[in-house]
Amino acid sequence: MRQLQNELAISTRGQGFTEITGEARRFVEASGMETGQLTLFVQHTSASLLIQENADPDVRRDLNEFFRRLVPEGASWMVHRSEGPDDMPAHIRTALTQVSLTIPIARGELMLGTWQGIYLFEHRDAPHRRRVLLHLIGE
Repeated sequence: MRQLQNELAISTRGQGFTEITGEARRFVEASGMETGQLTLFVQHTSASLLIQENADPDVRRDLNEFFRRLVPEGASWMVHRSEGPDDMPAHIRTALTQVSLTIPIARGELMLGTWQGIYLFEHRDAPHRRRVLLHLIGE
């Protein structure tokens, strides 16, 4: 059994999705591992990771809008605003999604479905530089 790790630095453009499927695929391919699993972990409390449809961009647009409506900025009951009105909503959106994903590897490939892609989901309004750790275990 072997293990490898890598870190991605992802620049976002503000709220929305940044696909990182290609980076994850290249990491697995370069490893030479045929079977195992890849774990991705985002080191932030205002961004998350999702596996979502990668064919129709309307899906990601609608998801982003859903989370904006579900957790709107400026709600009077939110106290934490240290970094602006989008601060606490970003933390809540992260709590409702996930910061870690695990994907099986078979025949040297990510076992994603036909229309699945891996996305960093930025919950802040301003662009950020996010760190995603990749951990591969297998043989």
